[in-house]
Amino acid sequence: MGINVYVTFNGTCRQAVEFYADAFKTEKPQFMTFGESPQNPEYPLPEEAKDLIMHTRLTIKNDVIMFSDTFPGSPVVVGNNISLAFVSDEPNELNAAFEKLKQGGHVSMELQETFFSKCYGKMKDQFGIEWQISHEE
Repeated sequence: MGINVYVTFNGTCRQAVEFYADAFKTEKPQFMTFGESPQNPEYPLPEEAKDLIMHTRLTIKNDVIMFSDTFPGSPVVVGNNISLAFVSDEPNELNAAFEKLKQGGHVSMELQETFFSKCYGKMKDQFGIEWQISHEE
């Protein structure tokens, strides 16, 4: 665990990750789509989002790179489509890092439990770096 690179695409995640898996001779990637995630009836999932990739990862020479498509309506601009993900199994460590990183920055998702993590949040720090903070066993 530690810092992972997270790359976001505008609907081409599956093709890009399959290409990278072939180029680096990694394991076959497993994809989770937005349509496969638990749905909230108060916020129906747009039809155009159902087949987009919500999350996948590749391990290249012991380094993990994570990938996803952006959600419709949140266009990716090349240059801001890479974020850093701090992953830890220590909730106190995650909370401390989140509190420090958000000083002078902008929080887009407060730390909270999600269906994929006991503790997850996102922000842009005061230097313009996008961060994802996530608990993982």
